[in-house]
Amino acid sequence: MTVGAVLKSKETSTIVAVEPSATILEIAEVISSRRIGAVLVLDAAGGVAGIVSERDVVKALAAQKEKALTLRADSLMTRNVTTATSATTVVQAMNIMDAGYFRHLPVVNNGKLEGIISIRDLVRYRIQLHEQDLENMKAYIARMV
Repeated sequence: MTVGAVLKSKETSTIVAVEPSATILEIAEVISSRRIGAVLVLDAAGGVAGIVSERDVVKALAAQKEKALTLRADSLMTRNVTTATSATTVVQAMNIMDAGYFRHLPVVNNGKLEGIISIRDLVRYRIQLHEQDLENMKAYIARMV
């Protein structure tokens, strides 16, 4: 079970990202309209410059009130983004997310952004695997009877 398999199983492979100059209001609109928990901030070369989560938006609004509306992605984002590769196992990815207290993990292979996974994606994938195992066991038992 790898992160690469999870990416392939996702309903959509669209990477939702904003430019460093995006305002907090634009970020909030993207997060809300797409029903996602974070957006990537990409640099000019398409690499991961940072990530802004809904938690980052809420913290900024609570701390700075109306002034937060003038903030940009490059001032809100987490810059040293932890990433995974397609070869990272699902368990490793879950441990990385748990240790870092975050719910989104970009997937980068050979310097190229491949996608982003959420803890929900990982849990959904593991449930699907368990359901497949159960069905396989039922079929096996039915053949033996």
